[in-house]
Amino acid sequence: MEENTGHVKQIKGQVVEVEFLINKPQLHDLLVLTEDPTVQLEVYSSASNNSFYCIVFQHVDKLYRGAKLINTQKSIQIPTGPQVLGRVMNLFGKPLDGKGEIKTDQLRPIYSKDVSFDRVVVSKEIIQTGIKAIDFFSPILKGGKIGIFGGAGVGKTILLTEIIHNIINQNPDTVSIFAGVGERAREGQELFQALTESKVLDHVCLLYGSMGENASIRFKTAQAAIAVSEYFRDDAGKNVLFFIDNLYRFAQAGHELSMLMNTIPSEGGYQPTLTSEMASLHERLFSTKDANITSFEAIYVPSDDMLDFGVQSVFTHLDANIVLSRTIYQEGRYPAINLLSSISTALKPNIVGKTHARTVVKAEQLLKTSAGLERIASLIGESELNEKDKVIYNRAKLLKNYMTQSFFVVEPQTEKKGIFVPINDTVEDVAALLDGKYDNVNPNKIKDIGSLKNAPL
Repeated sequence: MEENTGHVKQIKGQVVEVEFLINKPQLHDLLVLTEDPTVQLEVYSSASNNSFYCIVFQHVDKLYRGAKLINTQKSIQIPTGPQVLGRVMNLFGKPLDGKGEIKTDQLRPIYSKDVSFDRVVVSKEIIQTGIKAIDFFSPILKGGKIGIFGGAGVGKTILLTEIIHNIINQNPDTVSIFAGVGERAREGQELFQALTESKVLDHVCLLYGSMGENASIRFKTAQAAIAVSEYFRDDAGKNVLFFIDNLYRFAQAGHELSMLMNTIPSEGGYQPTLTSEMASLHERLFSTKDANITSFEAIYVPSDDMLDFGVQSVFTHLDANIVLSRTIYQEGRYPAINLLSSISTALKPNIVGKTHARTVVKAEQLLKTSAGLERIASLIGESELNEKDKVIYNRAKLLKNYMTQSFFVVEPQTEKKGIFVPINDTVEDVAALLDGKYDNVNPNKIKDIGSLKNAPL
């Protein structure tokens, strides 16, 4: 055992430098304090020939210079199996829901082996969310990666919760894994209650590393949640919906750890390893011929700046972007989705069909033209527009109001019944709007409705 022991060299916040003179530990090895094995450290990177930077998951109060450590020669293990569904746990599988211990003998390392490319399958099937703005402008590929971008308080978490509710109700065999990374504990509790009230909690496993936790736990919670997703995909053969809220907090936690290791930041001010950290996370979220993982990632946009490097580092890994707008939110249109900024690689005739693809192009042209007219109308008034421009301006209003919708998960707050709208109905309705069939309808009458077929106009 002496060959696997080392000692603490220095302590800097949640980062500890350790020294091993004989058997050097491997990356991700878990070290424990000899005096108290509940104090755990993970080897994060090399500091010199014999010393290594480790991240600590507990308080560092019991650590001191010279304290002896034992290398367990194992990485962090997370409980898996059907028993984790309906439960809330932390990075180490400890329950947070007050329902007692999670009884399972199936443990899985939070890190996976290298991806074998012959296992990867690209699907061309669409998942319906029942949310008109998403299904029409940003259709979701089964097994795809979807980013939900927005600043603070514009509805990212509510949108994620509604997507969980709608997809699980349409596909009861699907399981959902939710990673709460760096968000408020209050929001985690609200999500738990919403899933319970919606009666879909039994299909969901929640892993939380909340804002109050140290950077080490926030950084690793995402990998732990992906490991649970991999179990359901590879071992249980289940289709998985993977949700992470918030991916920006994952980047932020990595930055905090990087600063404690005296790493020179990149030009954007973040850790130089941010790009590779994002890549290693996303390359595990793939589909096989037997099952798939479809990921939904909420990304906080600091100061509503989409050019922030932490935000930009996510874009290259996504198949669809859903961008939430503070301006639209303040106008009272929910979900506050920016229809022109939200895109998807699935918008191709061979995937969504020719009618859908063609209708999206026409809708985007209408919205772009209308954006210019809005600026003119704000200066000289709508009445000063010529007749052709008035038609375009009004038709764009109809389209934007049509894309608003009541959500199931906020029924108790809004007292409005939630609505699920099939993709085909949405495409038909938008095509009718663009053809002028509803030009005589007051735009306010089609706000928060479902399909136009059933609307009392």
